[in-house]
Amino acid sequence: MISSVREWVLPEQQRRSVEELRADLDLSAGEVRAKRSAFWTMLVLSAVIAACGVLTDSTATVIGAMIIAPLSTPIMGIALGAVRRRIGGAGWFVLGGVALVVAVGALASLVVPSDYDLLADSQIAGRTSPGLLDLAAALATGFAGAVALARRDVAAVLPGVAIAISLVPPLVVVGVCAGQGAGWLALGALVLFVSNLLALVFAGMVVFAAIGAGTAERGPRRAYATLGVLFAAVGLLLAASTTGTVLVHLWTNRTSDAATAWLAATPGAQVVDVQAQSRTLHVAVRTPTELPPVADLLDALRGQVPDGVPVVVTTTEGRRIEAGRVGAGQ
Repeated sequence: MISSVREWVLPEQQRRSVEELRADLDLSAGEVRAKRSAFWTMLVLSAVIAACGVLTDSTATVIGAMIIAPLSTPIMGIALGAVRRRIGGAGWFVLGGVALVVAVGALASLVVPSDYDLLADSQIAGRTSPGLLDLAAALATGFAGAVALARRDVAAVLPGVAIAISLVPPLVVVGVCAGQGAGWLALGALVLFVSNLLALVFAGMVVFAAIGAGTAERGPRRAYATLGVLFAAVGLLLAASTTGTVLVHLWTNRTSDAATAWLAATPGAQVVDVQAQSRTLHVAVRTPTELPPVADLLDALRGQVPDGVPVVVTTTEGRRIEAGRVGAGQ
């Protein structure tokens, strides 16, 4: 069964040799100077493009950065080296590339005003709270990329894989958020990058071992075990992040319902938006008259959201009311 699936996915006549893979993925083999020059040049350019795309909230620009980003090359080189027990210097290129891209993001953060709402930027917000679905997508993308590298006839899909796997943009977000002092957001983006990196390495190891690129010792068991432990750790982080996202969505929906009931007796009043930012519930409302007592809103939220959560009501006229904390003094 396994052999038939392998033959279907990786036909023997289309498999690339270990030498061919090493020529593409090992930056310390062949034309070393040219390979490294191309790697660092394209990485710097992709980081700058990604920084511009992130700060201007431009999806098209960020996609352009993904297409030319070369960081997946040494990452797949780690996978090839792991199955051959010869990792070499691929890991150092990854670490150096990570440091360079984060530094570009930190420099880019210098042009961002100190009061800028980072989560209002969709390119940042979408990369700071990864979940288990992100890991599943990264695994599927990693297998697509590894199969494309291992087969001679499907290399044309690699640009699509580059777009699907997010490597440089989350590192830029790490730098931008760290430069703005938003440590938790930077950590979220870093977890996204690490999960994508592990997915690429795992998928690459499985595919490269399947085409016979491994040693005769039945595969690098220690490498697989280490990768499994790292996957478990990242999986727990992503599971916690997913749980947090679900809970925040639940609490904002409950707050919206409570705020709608709170304004029901006020003619023409309505809830415009409810958001959870910086551990605070922000309720935006539109009302032609005075608002009901905000204490009534806090009473309605008691038992619906965790006690102690601050609530801020903002009117469309720009008036901001610090309602207080749910359950405080009750």
